[in-house]
Amino acid sequence: MIDALTGWLGPAEWQAVRLSLRVGVVATLASLPLGILVAYALARWTFPGKQLLNGLVHLPLILPPVVTGYLLLIGFGRRGAVGQWLEAWFGIVLSFRWTGAVLAAAIMAFPLMVRAIRLAIEAVDPRLEQAAATLGARPPMVFLTVTLPLILPGVIAGAILAFAKAIGEFGATITFVSNIPGQTQTVPSAIYALLQAPGGEAAASRLVMIAIAIAMTALLLSEHLARRAARRVAGA
Repeated sequence: MIDALTGWLGPAEWQAVRLSLRVGVVATLASLPLGILVAYALARWTFPGKQLLNGLVHLPLILPPVVTGYLLLIGFGRRGAVGQWLEAWFGIVLSFRWTGAVLAAAIMAFPLMVRAIRLAIEAVDPRLEQAAATLGARPPMVFLTVTLPLILPGVIAGAILAFAKAIGEFGATITFVSNIPGQTQTVPSAIYALLQAPGGEAAASRLVMIAIAIAMTALLLSEHLARRAARRVAGA
């Protein structure tokens, strides 16, 4: 199938697809541990600033993506406070690099991941966790042995939704890392560039079909896993 896809797409188009998949996978895996922690905190803990944290988590869904990209540029660009520190101490440069596309995609996809995982956690009866705690299990063991197995389909569903969002991210990515072929040009950026060039409609249409196929597959898989999670918790 890979050979057929490579033959159907041109070299630049295939390069954009591979970069999008790379960005989506790395962004999802890198943000998943934090996503689980934040989702658990919002679902189970009571602490000052909880509503503020909830608002910050969901802020990328409300802000225009270009605004998010601009904030990343002034914060993580080579002249930004965090960007200068990362480059000076670790030699890490994010702006106009594929790693910057990962950061932008992860931030834009994070709310969807947290929401899916939080709903899965809230569906778990807290009495199950309390029962494990009364038997002497410490909180980390309660989470690993009781909570995590019950919410695992929800975690996977959240990760899949985040992956789909990450590979489709455009506004924040193009603002933060531009649209450099072979370096930061993902599928949405490539579609945009092709539509600006004469005769690029055919190639853009091929990439649109690839994007639709990936998004629909992720959506159907996420819905399937969400239903599994609901049945599993109901039978617990």
